[in-house]
Amino acid sequence: MSDDAGDLRFRIAEMLIGGMKCSHVPMRLALEAQGRDDGDLVRAMSGLAYGLGQGFACGMLTSGACVVGLVAGRASEAEVDDPRFAAALDAFTGWFHTMARERYGGIACSDIMRFDERLKAERCPALIQEVWEKLVETLEDHGLDVSRPAGTETEDPT
Repeated sequence: MSDDAGDLRFRIAEMLIGGMKCSHVPMRLALEAQGRDDGDLVRAMSGLAYGLGQGFACGMLTSGACVVGLVAGRASEAEVDDPRFAAALDAFTGWFHTMARERYGGIACSDIMRFDERLKAERCPALIQEVWEKLVETLEDHGLDVSRPAGTETEDPT
């Protein structure tokens, strides 16, 4: 395991021990990468926890999609989505769907942890790290950088 992966594993454990839910983690990591703090945005991720409170779509899927929006989405009617937004979102959610269906039988929180605290403790921390790493990779594959909020990229003059 690389030092970066070990550092990430430690940071994720630190957040989970501190009471953060899976849905908080990707947004916190993205904001930290951007050198920002936005408690209201992180708080809003609470609504995605526990599969939207009903064991529906995994919080890592839904909050990961929110990170794609943070990096490439729009904030007002006057803005437009980055042209890479839809493709990056499709790639991330498509990967998650395939991975989770093969490994757990579905994308729902209830498929992954089955409302079993032992399974949650066993599966979720490693899944959070895997999904975060894939999310960053997917953004990079689409020319996006998690450390740069939407609307801050400069045009390449060449």
